[in-house]
Amino acid sequence: MTMELGMIGLGRMGANMVRRLMRAGHRLVVFDTSAEAVAALVKEGAAGATSLDDFLGRLPKPRVVWMMVPAAVVDRAIADLAPRLAPGDVLVDGGNSWYVDDIRRAKELAAKGIRYVDVGTSGGVMGLDRGYCQMIGGEPDIVKRLDPVFRAL
Repeated sequence: MTMELGMIGLGRMGANMVRRLMRAGHRLVVFDTSAEAVAALVKEGAAGATSLDDFLGRLPKPRVVWMMVPAAVVDRAIADLAPRLAPGDVLVDGGNSWYVDDIRRAKELAAKGIRYVDVGTSGGVMGLDRGYCQMIGGEPDIVKRLDPVFRAL
């Protein structure tokens, strides 16, 4: 089963995760503060976005948004995204945030009807070829729904 999802954060690991997901047949919409990072992945087949509103507008509802941003900016990224998300949307933090922060974020977003999944991801730049280790935390139904993505990674 293929999925459509968005990736925010196209550093070395995020960009390679996009590549691995596209190789598995998933459709990706990408966004980053670096236009060059977005352009590079567009050349490889991703749909690029120029703003958060453009990014979210390109995703089918309910949307799946995966963030690969440094732990220090996750709350700021969520603050930018949450008002734009709708009930039923899924937000994935693929970084290695402190689990207590993830529990807090999940509760705050649940109050707005937004589903939150914590997926601590490791594998670095070698993950493109070898795959990524994932420590997945979230509600069982949403984790099951995202299983094709987890398997591809």
